[in-house]
Amino acid sequence: MTLSKMNATAATLTKNRTEGSVVPASGMCVTCVDGCIGMCEIGKSAYRGHEVIYPQPFGVITTAAEKVYPVDYSHFNIMGTAVGAFGIKADSDKAIFPAVDLEVVFGHDKNIKFRLPWVIPGIGSTNIAKNNWEGLAIGSALAGTGLTIGENVVGMDPESVIKDGRVVDTVDLKRRVKLYMDHQRDGYGAIIVQANIEDTRLLVQEYAIEKLGVKCVELKWGQGAKDIGGEVKIKDLKKAQLLYKRGYIVIPDPMDPNVIKAFERGSFKEFERHSRVGMVTEKSFAKRVEELRKAGAKYVFLKTGAYRPADLARAVKFASKYKIDLLTVDGAGGGTGMSPWRMMNEWGVPPVELHTLLYQYTKLLADRGEYVPSLAVAGGFTFEDQIFKGLALGAPFVKLIGMARAPIAAAMVGKTIGRTIEENQIPVYIERFGNSKDEIFVTASSLRQELGDKEFDQVPTGALGLYTYYERLAQGLRQLMAGSRKFALEHISRSDLASLTAKAAEISGIPIVMDIDNSEVEKILNGK
Repeated sequence: MTLSKMNATAATLTKNRTEGSVVPASGMCVTCVDGCIGMCEIGKSAYRGHEVIYPQPFGVITTAAEKVYPVDYSHFNIMGTAVGAFGIKADSDKAIFPAVDLEVVFGHDKNIKFRLPWVIPGIGSTNIAKNNWEGLAIGSALAGTGLTIGENVVGMDPESVIKDGRVVDTVDLKRRVKLYMDHQRDGYGAIIVQANIEDTRLLVQEYAIEKLGVKCVELKWGQGAKDIGGEVKIKDLKKAQLLYKRGYIVIPDPMDPNVIKAFERGSFKEFERHSRVGMVTEKSFAKRVEELRKAGAKYVFLKTGAYRPADLARAVKFASKYKIDLLTVDGAGGGTGMSPWRMMNEWGVPPVELHTLLYQYTKLLADRGEYVPSLAVAGGFTFEDQIFKGLALGAPFVKLIGMARAPIAAAMVGKTIGRTIEENQIPVYIERFGNSKDEIFVTASSLRQELGDKEFDQVPTGALGLYTYYERLAQGLRQLMAGSRKFALEHISRSDLASLTAKAAEISGIPIVMDIDNSEVEKILNGK
């Protein structure tokens, strides 16, 4: 069985000429014909070269791997029961699904509180993030969940003021933080500022703490999409030169006169900006954590990606030793920005395997009485069933699910609907629900009542899209939890899952469905 699509994909705008007959090992057409114009990835690479490494069109899409992993979260089912209730009285009039409590409290002082158990883990300098930030920030804040400002936002902002190698003022970062904080309600949720190597050199997190009032900062080791630094494409020569001067890797060299001439005559239309890869050591990690705390950070998080198991072990151990407040672990295959397409598909540890190892390593430390941070897991989560499974697989350590592509999709759809309302061009598919945001968005009525007319009318439809999507996830998760008789998140456990295949059981340690409850079944049948 071929697990990967080798030579044609919507991600790189390529396709096979003989779509019905493709060689499994190479992805090439069974008959490669002299005279073909080169629609496949090999053919397109023959004239556009390295441009075809990346998903296209850059800036208006998010991407995730097409690879079919041997085991994923669909290989588990959620177990319900007809008996009892946890977290509420076992009374049919009290144990109703709206009574399920989804609030999460974490942090060293148990003072970070989310209304819902998920977070957007790191949306940075890409256009797709910047162009949808209004919806993401306001929607997240209104819902009382977390949102992470990803890497390179300051460095990519032409209006950032940098003196002596340190950022002293910004436009984009300031806007992103303010949009969230201005709509935060009752102290729920958190805005988190992440940093990579370039951000750290610019002292971005110190600026965010001192000037913007940010309490949560996050160190970034990597992500599930790639094992190199962050990347974007730049269509403007002046901006490419600015980023080069700010210390980024920009290819081709935007200062080279020959490159400038080639760009101006249209030989290529985009520069690539790359971040550096990290070089993790315990000494440098400990030093940075101490620097951030001295700078006034109230909470320090760590995000790591789909690196090999030894690196995951380092993340778990360092997070334990230096009392990190939240460790986020992102499984292979995801991505919201510009990640090399083949890398996104072919490197790293897939989510189920990575999250299982995370559980095992964390349990080992917990059993020895060592500090363990709250955990978040990410990697392709979109709906309530997957959220439940992710929380259960890592219980009791996993407190949050990280999602990015799905929230962005919800915000983009909400924004698009708003534009069609303004232009009086609402598609028929949407118009059947009404022709105003109060009619189209099912949460509008209750949110208007909560906020009041003046504040509600200022909420952009992108934020309504995200908020309404989150409302659906919340109700769906409450229903699943009620079915498992778990009326608060702390009661979800690994016993709420059953593996559907032997391979899933072998990897996860979750018994196969035919083997769960064996001892209890025996007692029941024997009248004990």
